[in-house]
Amino acid sequence: MLPTPVLLTVEELSASYGSIQALHQVNLQVEEGQIACVLGANGAGKTTLMRALSGLMEKPQGRTHFQGRDLLSMEAEDIVKYGIAHVPQGRMVFAQLSVLDNLKLGGYTRPAKEVLHDIDRVLSYFPRLKERIAQRAGTLSGGEQQMLAIARGLLSKPKLLMLDEPSMGVAPILKEFIFEKLREIRNAENLSILLVEQDAALALQIADMGYVMETGRIVLKGPCDELSRSDVVQQAYLSTQN
Repeated sequence: MLPTPVLLTVEELSASYGSIQALHQVNLQVEEGQIACVLGANGAGKTTLMRALSGLMEKPQGRTHFQGRDLLSMEAEDIVKYGIAHVPQGRMVFAQLSVLDNLKLGGYTRPAKEVLHDIDRVLSYFPRLKERIAQRAGTLSGGEQQMLAIARGLLSKPKLLMLDEPSMGVAPILKEFIFEKLREIRNAENLSILLVEQDAALALQIADMGYVMETGRIVLKGPCDELSRSDVVQQAYLSTQN
């Protein structure tokens, strides 16, 4: 069997906020059709990693190969056009706009007719959003807003979907629903997903490959079934979630 092609390779990635270094020579990769997760506590550097890959950090150092191109040489808007969608921490939906208008904005890099055609397909994953299509996004629950943020990201038709803390501020029952939907979407669309998450138990359930980040460094990595049995991961990330 041929090896699965690698979609994203991150090598020696470092990034700073002024004089404060937030990432220290981070290395990771995401294969085509794979869900990779980055685990870590608040302040570990997970959000900085996502921002650096999305072109939102000033002067990161290292190499980030995505389908033969170095993301660090590209502007943020070109990274979106090239096939990476970033669903940020806190969802950042447009509160005064309807669910439908938020979805349309997700496809701003694509022809409008194509986006309208794809909205029904994307809403098939999230029936709650279809029921609330004319409702203002700011009136949705936290879980519904997270669904909307993911659906909006999908409408750019990405090859890689990056999700920053999708469980934050979401009721437990909706967390499980959203994570199961991510696995369903990956399988249905052969989509690669890079997920950063504090809820290690949920992330390890759906991801294939995992990385543990502490103080801006990757300190542990491996297949998720192995990581979930690791004493380090059990004690630091799973024991308080049982």
